Amino acid sequence: MSTTGVLVAPGFLDRERTIAGPGFSRWLIPPAALAIHLCIGMAYGFSVFWLPLSKAVGITDPIACPAGMGFLARMVSTTCDWKISELQWMFILFFVFLGSAAALGGGWLERAGPRKAGVVAAVCWCGGLVISAVGVMLHQIWLLWLGSGVIGGIGLGLGYISPVSTLIKWFPDRRGMATGMAIMGFGGGAMIGAPLADRLMKSFATATTVGVWETFLMLAAGYFIFMLAGAFGYRVPPEGWQPRGFDPALAKKKALITDKHVSLAVAWRTPQFWLLWAVLCLNVTAGIGILGMASPLLQEVFGGRLIGVAATFDQLTPAQKGQIAAIAAGFTGLLSLFNIAGRIFWASLSDRVGRKVTYAVFFLLGIALYASIPWTAAAGSLALFVAFFCVILSMYGGGFATVPAYLADLFGTRMVGAIHGRLLTAWSAAGVLGPVLVNYIREYQLDHGVARAQAYSVTMFILAGLLAVGFRCNWLIKPVDPRHYMSAAQLEETAPPVTAALALGRETAADAGPGLIVVAAWLAVWIPLGWGIWVTLQKAVLLFK
Repeated sequence: MSTTGVLVAPGFLDRERTIAGPGFSRWLIPPAALAIHLCIGMAYGFSVFWLPLSKAVGITDPIACPAGMGFLARMVSTTCDWKISELQWMFILFFVFLGSAAALGGGWLERAGPRKAGVVAAVCWCGGLVISAVGVMLHQIWLLWLGSGVIGGIGLGLGYISPVSTLIKWFPDRRGMATGMAIMGFGGGAMIGAPLADRLMKSFATATTVGVWETFLMLAAGYFIFMLAGAFGYRVPPEGWQPRGFDPALAKKKALITDKHVSLAVAWRTPQFWLLWAVLCLNVTAGIGILGMASPLLQEVFGGRLIGVAATFDQLTPAQKGQIAAIAAGFTGLLSLFNIAGRIFWASLSDRVGRKVTYAVFFLLGIALYASIPWTAAAGSLALFVAFFCVILSMYGGGFATVPAYLADLFGTRMVGAIHGRLLTAWSAAGVLGPVLVNYIREYQLDHGVARAQAYSVTMFILAGLLAVGFRCNWLIKPVDPRHYMSAAQLEETAPPVTAALALGRETAADAGPGLIVVAAWLAVWIPLGWGIWVTLQKAVLLFK
């Protein structure tokens, strides 16, 4: 290996400057990752902006564009309001560019290190919000698509994968738990950001503004500080570091876990990669389709029964529809809580029972629950209906949190961040397929005279069928063929360079226990997360009043 790294001091953001020294506690890494994920997780809460933005010109009521106005003219018009369907393209662009950025930037992340990736993610995500604020001020929707959708989506992708490889290397003994703790934040970001944005918009709203661009700027400033704190908190363990009491030989005895490494160029050509791609895509397709339609689903299936009235959804008065909409908001919030809890619960459980078994449970239990949803609706059992969907959404979140550890088990840890980035294209595909599948089947059913309360039954059976395919794909996953492992020369070539810091005697990092700094770091992320959970629980109580 070249000695250049010993003689030339690396830049502050370079990977070499993030190698941990003696006394560093690995328990500082999860809150650093959470700090970034709690910010970018607001992507799930962007629907809070749709209604205010749809009347950004009219302020109190939307001003419709002339019937004959073309698409390009509407995109640059400053005299009429945007449609919600046009605004929702930001949400689609989020996940398309999340997957693209993660796939293309994963290899760079492994070379550049998590700190640089985290800083770039902060610049893109928060810079995208600033560009969107300008778009709202000038009433140019293409700036919102470019700012939040494209540039923000790139920040989402890099921010999402930035801690994965690092966490797995710091927690070889608890891979699932470690990634679950971080990715939990992505599910919780909307619980904090959505109610915060709602309060900010109401505070900034005047007779001439709906308060959205001001809210975008406030969120950008707060998120930028929080994400930089997380990025600067990242550290990577020295090459070969192991936690006290961990025996790699014992871990290797577990099924599918290897102590070898596979390069990105080889990994994505193996059958294991594509089987796991299908597993993630099918699990996410089923969950994300329901998550996006949770509120109308509950309202249309139960209708007046939610407020003790014997009437279908179409028979309700506007005031009654307002009442059940508030109850449905509580249902959506409860699903978000289980989405978060599932990420840490299922990922931690996978450390004990294995990733393959965990995914088998996702699919088998999911099939049973989806197939039972029409029965709970027909029986009018609100408690079972809600409980089944809560478990389903916990497995949706658990799938995201478990898959990085699954990849590390199969392909090793050397390039796991890059491989995970490539795998997230499955999320991009599912982010389009799931909502389209649920929405179009619903509309087809309604157009052919099916009652609203029964319009989702066929969808549930189709989603159960998708999970059956996912179960089969998971069942087919076997250990990677040894011929795909990296050679000693390849391992040497991709090893982190020796730095001046290491040359001066910082060869090992201590596995220090929790201290005051660790406690402060965890409080910094759990205080806002706790506030979001409290707000969500208050709304969820309406379900059972």
